[in-house]
Amino acid sequence: MLTISAIPAFSDNYIWCLADTDTGKALIVDPGQAKPVQEYLAAQGLTLDTILVTHHHPDHVGGVKTLVQDNPDCRVTGPAESPFKGSTNLVHPGDEVIWENITFKVMGVPGHTLDHIAFFTDVEISGRPALFCGDTLFVIGCGRLFEGTPSQMMESLRSLRELPGNTAVYCAHEYTLANLRFARSWLPDDRKLEAFERQCEEKRQAGEPTVPSILEDETQLNPFLRWDDPDVVGVAKQYCAEQGLPADSDSDIFAAIRHGKDNF
Repeated sequence: MLTISAIPAFSDNYIWCLADTDTGKALIVDPGQAKPVQEYLAAQGLTLDTILVTHHHPDHVGGVKTLVQDNPDCRVTGPAESPFKGSTNLVHPGDEVIWENITFKVMGVPGHTLDHIAFFTDVEISGRPALFCGDTLFVIGCGRLFEGTPSQMMESLRSLRELPGNTAVYCAHEYTLANLRFARSWLPDDRKLEAFERQCEEKRQAGEPTVPSILEDETQLNPFLRWDDPDVVGVAKQYCAEQGLPADSDSDIFAAIRHGKDNF
């Protein structure tokens, strides 16, 4: 049986553990710290044999070296063109990664960083296809543009938006309530957003993660996936007029939303 669990790290990171309880093997996604992973694997009686890396930022790769020292046969799969040089299995967009009986499609999703990739499988885990998207798509948000352009990030998000609607989105940070505060400031009359915010607040008050979200919900609620939604476009154009920003294309609208969040 396959399970997915969130291993909290730092103040708001999630390191994802995909485990095969029949074989005792574990796959870890973006281990920014080693100790929480070591403790979780020991408590669950799991053996680490694969690490997936989405991009080079330290809070995603900082624990890789130690985990590989503990597990010398562990395969580290990460982007080929990357400042991070700790991967042993280099992959490009369009490649496939096989773990146990699961095939992951490697997707190029530059924007947050230029080397950013995501891993998607249509094999249902916990009843849904799974997307490990690092810092590209968050619950009601998206990653900051540290290296890429708004157009790059929008196209990356478009490729994720086109995945099956029932996909579970396993992002790497608990940013949801902050993202919702921004989204609600732009769309205060969006009742679905309001209801979703209440649900997420209840989860956090109960000490539960708001991740994963469901892609279909993201496409309906997340302003960063709604650059062609008339409600979002209208607000974005008004914002552009106030800020002296262009508003002539979808990428201009997306850039305005990102600018708004960066300055919120």
